[in-house]
Amino acid sequence: MIYPSIDKILTIVDSKYKLVHIASTRSKNMQKTNHYQMPESEYKCKKNLGRALEEIEKGLIKF
Repeated sequence: MIYPSIDKILTIVDSKYKLVHIASTRSKNMQKTNHYQMPESEYKCKKNLGRALEEIEKGLIKF
């Protein structure tokens, strides 16, 4: 099961397509710059895409 839940995030982002675009852009940015919004120990996911979704859920990414 994916964490965080897509249903929870869709209450923040109004469209699945917008969510995919934001998460993939942030994930690629993480891979390029190795910059994270939170300390790496606070993330539950190990992969950048999951970490991007966590940042969206916590409101760290403005769109």
